[in-house]
Amino acid sequence: MRFVRQNDLKGAKWARLWRGSGGARGGVAVLAAAVIASGCAGGGTEEAAETGTAEQRGTGRPVHGQPRRPLDAPAARALDAYATQLRRAHAARAAAAKRWGLAGVPLIPPPPPAKKPELRTRKGFEVDGQVEDGLPPVFTTVPTRHKVVFLTIDDGAEKDPAFLRMMSELKVPYTAFLSDYLVKEDYGYFERMRDRGVVLDNHTLNHRYLPALSYADQKREICGMQDVIEKRYGKRPTLFRPPYGSYDQDTLRAAKVCGVKAVPLWNEEVFVDRWEHRESDGELRHGDIVLSHFRGRGEWKGTMPDMIRRFLNRVTAEGYAVARLEDYL
Repeated sequence: MRFVRQNDLKGAKWARLWRGSGGARGGVAVLAAAVIASGCAGGGTEEAAETGTAEQRGTGRPVHGQPRRPLDAPAARALDAYATQLRRAHAARAAAAKRWGLAGVPLIPPPPPAKKPELRTRKGFEVDGQVEDGLPPVFTTVPTRHKVVFLTIDDGAEKDPAFLRMMSELKVPYTAFLSDYLVKEDYGYFERMRDRGVVLDNHTLNHRYLPALSYADQKREICGMQDVIEKRYGKRPTLFRPPYGSYDQDTLRAAKVCGVKAVPLWNEEVFVDRWEHRESDGELRHGDIVLSHFRGRGEWKGTMPDMIRRFLNRVTAEGYAVARLEDYL
């Protein structure tokens, strides 16, 4: 284990130490060792404190009688409380994973990037004048060096309360792209989803094939759903996904006018019984966007929790964490 500099013993640094330590037991050992290391590095004795003061002045010699610098390391009591908090959080996730029948505990994603990645339209997905006209980028993968994927769920047909409980207990982030003709059957279900921190985004009013419509009709479908989400849930979306992943120049022009900043598509789709891939090798990649749908036994061979179980078992086994899409855009 490496020693940790005095100033490293703050904030999110603790979380990284914890994640790399092997869980609850290893985390306490690493955190305790870090405090000891900080005492050594930061002047844990009188001589070290005096020498540090002299070196600060540039003399190279101890200056006796100067006030000693206090340690920046957190008090042992605060450290113990934080370690206890981490242990309890891990135990809760492990218990939830077992309760929902997962093969392993979902991995915790890294902190959101301080600098957002530059989004560009995927090659082959461009429309005429897209860059020149400043139209929203269309992409299937978010540039990142972290081993994360993003879960997105479309339309709003199935309103399974067990799904809400599962995602809340597992603390797995996801983004919902909603269509009003399905959502309006139960606006309250998606309000509860929003209250759990899920971002609700635009999938048009009526889920129509947009390239077959005029510009005015496309704008009505997109802007109309913007209005519904803002009115019902208090925030106007910045993300839009066209139904069936189909769009043309008018679609992106209308989306821009309606306030859309980006058009995330997907690189994989997960069902209850299978995965489908855009790439021929069938591999997950850093930053891939994964699509699924609000569906139940009426259209699937299982439930939404069954789909989430298949999704999480694979991404966890391959070493991926599920991150929040909006944190990267």
